[in-house]
Amino acid sequence: MNRTELSERVTVTVEEAGQAIGLSRGAAYSAARRGDIPTVKIGKGLLVPTHALLAKLDGRPEPVAR
Repeated sequence: MNRTELSERVTVTVEEAGQAIGLSRGAAYSAARRGDIPTVKIGKGLLVPTHALLAKLDGRPEPVAR
């Protein structure tokens, strides 16, 4: 998944976010646990809001949830 594909989706899985930034599955989940990859929990699942991930990668403050 590349940056353009990321920006076209509202959320991606932790695995997809990790893949997009060059991390293995395990490294992506570790980064998510540390808060390095922004996540939201929906039920038992963990999703990555793409706008927050792209902001973090660009060095911008993460958008505030409403």
